[in-house]
Amino acid sequence: MINLSSEIKFKTSRSGGKGGQHVNKVETKVEARWHLDSSTAFCIEELDRIKIKLKNKITEDGWLIVQCETERSQLANKQLAQTRLEALVEKALIVPKKRKATKPTKASKEKRLDEKKSSSEIKANRKKIKDF
Repeated sequence: MINLSSEIKFKTSRSGGKGGQHVNKVETKVEARWHLDSSTAFCIEELDRIKIKLKNKITEDGWLIVQCETERSQLANKQLAQTRLEALVEKALIVPKKRKATKPTKASKEKRLDEKKSSSEIKANRKKIKDF
């Protein structure tokens, strides 16, 4: 598991929605921000891969931002936002396997042709018979 705790900056704000008096005075919503260009945790190739995979989530300034306001305490939201951000980065670093090109087998080709023949026979039997 990746640990970006030293590079993540947190910003808190008031969480929206229902909640009464308490929600109006406590900042429980947490925004975890990680700046890719100033990061020392990854090499250049890994950062490029992250930028490509998460390009829709990265701002123009190069910040990857994750928000969390599901929990009622700021600490729980902070931990959840950090784990979400780290999971996003970890998932972006996975290199997909290259696809091996394969050819259809002889049996699958024959099966496909047989199915085509049977369906064409079914459709031919639907036609009206002409009288001579």
